[in-house]
Amino acid sequence: MADNERSEDGAGDEGAKAAPRSKRKLVIIAAAVLVLIGAGGGGWFFLGHRGAEPHAEAKAPNPPVFVDVPDILVNLAALPGERAQYLKLKVVLEVKDEPLVEKIKPTMPRLTDIFQTYLRELRVADLSGSAGLFRLKEELTKRVNAVVAPGHVDAVLFKEVVVQ
Repeated sequence: MADNERSEDGAGDEGAKAAPRSKRKLVIIAAAVLVLIGAGGGGWFFLGHRGAEPHAEAKAPNPPVFVDVPDILVNLAALPGERAQYLKLKVVLEVKDEPLVEKIKPTMPRLTDIFQTYLRELRVADLSGSAGLFRLKEELTKRVNAVVAPGHVDAVLFKEVVVQ
C-alpha cells in the first residue's frame, strides 16, 4: 500500500529517475580520479624517480682548438674568352683537442695543395649564394679529413671569402 501512495504522489518516479543520473556521475568522477592518479604516478616515475638517483658529475668539455690554414688565392675556371676571376680564401680548421693540431701541422703543404687543386676547378656559379658556400665547406671538410686520417677535423670555417 505504501508503494501505491508513492506512485500516486509522483515522488517515487522522480527518485527512480534520479538514481541512474547519480550512478553515471559517480562513474565519471571515479574515472577522472583514476586518470589523475595514473597521470601523477606516471609523472613521478618518469620525472621524479630519476631525480633520486645520484649522478656522477660530468667534466666540462674541452673547448675546440682552431688551426689556421695559409691564405689561398686561385683563379677560377672560366670559359674561353671570359674574364679571369679569382678566389681569395682564408680558412680555419676546428678540431677537438690539441694533440691533433700537432698531427695536422706537418700535413699543411698537402692540405693547401688539395685545396688549390679543388678550388681551381670551380666556377663563379658554383660559389654563388649560401648553398654554394655550404657545398664548398662540405667538400673542403671531406678533403681535409682524407688527408689527416685517422684524425678528424670537425669543421672548416671561413674567415674570408672573396670572389673578384
